[in-house]
Amino acid sequence: MVTRTRFDDSECPVARSVDAIGDWWSLLIVRDAFDGSRRFGEFQRSLGVAKNILTARLRTLVAGGVLESVPASDGSAYREYVLTPKGKALFPVIVALRQWGEQNFFAPGEPHSQLVDRQQGHRLRALEVLSADGRRLNPDDTTVHKISTQ
Repeated sequence: MVTRTRFDDSECPVARSVDAIGDWWSLLIVRDAFDGSRRFGEFQRSLGVAKNILTARLRTLVAGGVLESVPASDGSAYREYVLTPKGKALFPVIVALRQWGEQNFFAPGEPHSQLVDRQQGHRLRALEVLSADGRRLNPDDTTVHKISTQ
């Protein structure tokens, strides 16, 4: 069996974030949680993922503080999975992936789901990366400064 490389002590925030999320199933679980899925069966039906894989991913997301397992809201014996504040903080990541996918993987006019402002019913503006003073930034406008711990 191949041992998974861990990045939980990496100096890179991207590596630690990817380590915490794990894989694409986990991001799709988080997406579905934003869309209102709460129960194991809802995630399983939406994703079509094998139960053992879903169980493992839900455990990882709960252990990582992204989801919390709580008693069912209807008082039944079931458990539900809800986003924690850490999980809710993934909203811009999910929106960015959605917008990137819309821009790069759909032909013009090809139908796809849309994320809309619940109050106004309009599609969201494209996310932008802004400097501290409000300027729009592109990759060439940024650099990574590694901080020495010595």
